[in-house]
Amino acid sequence: MDVLERTKQALAGLFPDQGEVTAALPETSAGAEGGVARPEPDRQPGCLQMEFAKHGYHFDVLCLPEQVVAVAAIMDREQYFLESIAGVDWLDRGQIEVLYDYNRLGGEHCRVMVHVCLPRTEPSLPTLSKVFPSADWHERETFDFYGVQFQDHPNLIRILLPEDADFFPLRKDYMP
Repeated sequence: MDVLERTKQALAGLFPDQGEVTAALPETSAGAEGGVARPEPDRQPGCLQMEFAKHGYHFDVLCLPEQVVAVAAIMDREQYFLESIAGVDWLDRGQIEVLYDYNRLGGEHCRVMVHVCLPRTEPSLPTLSKVFPSADWHERETFDFYGVQFQDHPNLIRILLPEDADFFPLRKDYMP
C-alpha cells in the first residue's frame, strides 16, 4: 500500500460520517481578496484528495478544533512532520482560520493541509506541542499575529512583538 492510500485510510477514521475520502470539490470562485480562492463556508469536516500539481498538497482536511490533536497524532504515526502553522482572518465571516501544513520526506512524498475555523471573538485551539515539539514557536507566532490562544501551551508568550503589545497586526481590522 502506498503512502497516499495509507494516509487516506488513516484520516478517514476521523470522519466516519463522510464515508470514503472524496476527490476535490469543483473550484470555488475567487473572492475579493485579490483572486484568492476562499474555502466554502458550508463545507463539512472531512478529507478531500487534491490534485498536487494544481494545489501543492495531496489532502485537504477540514476538522473541528477538538480534532486537531487527533489529526496531529495520525500525522506523527504516519511519519509526517509539521512544516508550518499559519492563519487567515476571514473578517466578513467572523472567523480566524488556522492552517497546519504537514509534509513527509524520504520515500514517497505527500503533503497534507489541515484547516480549522474558529470564531474571531475567542479563537482557541489545543496545543500540538505535546505531539510535535516544533509547534511551540509556530503557535507562538500565530498567537502573536492573530490572537489565537493555544490551550495548555507550555510557553504562550509573544515571540516577535513586544511583550506589552495589545494588538494582532495580521487581523484585517488592525489599524496602526
